[in-house]
Amino acid sequence: MKLLNGVTGFYKANQPPNVDKKQFKRLCFNFVSQNGGKVIDFYKSQLTANFYCAQVEVLCTQLYILLNKHYPYLTFASSVEYGDIRFIDNVILTKEFAPFYKVISAGELNMPIHQNMLHGTALNDAELEQIAYWKPKTIGEIIFNYWD
Repeated sequence: MKLLNGVTGFYKANQPPNVDKKQFKRLCFNFVSQNGGKVIDFYKSQLTANFYCAQVEVLCTQLYILLNKHYPYLTFASSVEYGDIRFIDNVILTKEFAPFYKVISAGELNMPIHQNMLHGTALNDAELEQIAYWKPKTIGEIIFNYWD
């Protein structure tokens, strides 16, 4: 997984891009309803979260769809709580979202971080400082976080 400049939401210079929140919301409603589900809630952007979040129900299963605010990195979770996101895979919604976003698997997001992994990434100094402070244990905790 390539960790790009600003993926954590932190930067001092070279502001990272922003993804289109309206498109994400529209796609969530479209894909979930096409699969017989419903959107339960679309959480307004929290100041400390670096991702958008939709709570949905598809095929009698409630789950969350997460999209990083700065890069088109999307994933699914069974629960989303401050400091604890349980990443899952969803084959049906992965197929729907894949043409629009890079859907990252739970296995990839749950990979442990080793300090040597961070060298050679495009992460900026502000992000490396935040990583040193928050001490994330997995790739997912870097890409989808509540750091403030």
